[in-house]
Amino acid sequence: MDTHTIEQAAQAIAQADGMLIATGAGMGVDSGLPDFRGDQGFWKAYPPFAKLGLSFVDLANPRWFWSDPRMAWGFYGHRMHLYRDTVPHAGFGILKRWAEKMPAGAFVFTSNIDGQFQKAGFSEDYLVECHGSIHRLQCVTPCHHDLWSAEKTEVIVDQSTFRAEMPLPTCPHCGQLARPNVLMFGDGGWIEDRSMAQEQRMVRWLNEMRGKKLAIVECGAGGAIPTVRITCQTAMNTHNGTLIRINPRESEGPRGTLSFATGALVGLTAIDEALPR
Repeated sequence: MDTHTIEQAAQAIAQADGMLIATGAGMGVDSGLPDFRGDQGFWKAYPPFAKLGLSFVDLANPRWFWSDPRMAWGFYGHRMHLYRDTVPHAGFGILKRWAEKMPAGAFVFTSNIDGQFQKAGFSEDYLVECHGSIHRLQCVTPCHHDLWSAEKTEVIVDQSTFRAEMPLPTCPHCGQLARPNVLMFGDGGWIEDRSMAQEQRMVRWLNEMRGKKLAIVECGAGGAIPTVRITCQTAMNTHNGTLIRINPRESEGPRGTLSFATGALVGLTAIDEALPR
């Protein structure tokens, strides 16, 4: 990492009035969560699906809840318990400490469904989960727009096949199958109300940030599904903000981007150590 870039990033954070924190799947790697980048990375985490020739994109599709619900819940049930048991890495604590020092506060925008920011102590009032949350459930039909917590939901998964055992989670209203409130590929049944309300709160906060100094810290967000990167670059342009992009593979950005070709924890730690105490 370039020392000058580290110092520029530290200065941008020290002088900011507010901070937009944005993360993609790479943020969880330092917590020990699997990297699903490419079929090989996914199949390494889920060997039975490699034998079936099913990729992450194949499985992250709502059709399985209709055609093979035990496989659908094997995939999502395993991930739900994995995320529930995972401890957020120290980078979350660094971001939280920075956020608490911002005069105008901070907002989180993440494409991750793992709930790690909440576990790290971030408030849901200042958080956007643009792809939903695996810790919220909805009716698969859906028969209504209610969401409910998955906190007490237990799904037993056969580790040799990654198929869920019966009984599977059901909707408390109609008794039909339930599913995670997660945006999947080709998903016409996802209830977006919660995520839309979160985004509306972020838009109001960003409007209040106009004329103030905004630091944008983006970690682990790739270009394959560029929602997080586009959100950060838009905020950079509309608010004249400073974009700090931390990504081991795709750290480049528009002119003025402070790029760190490293993992989230290493990059955040380097910047934190350069901040005035």
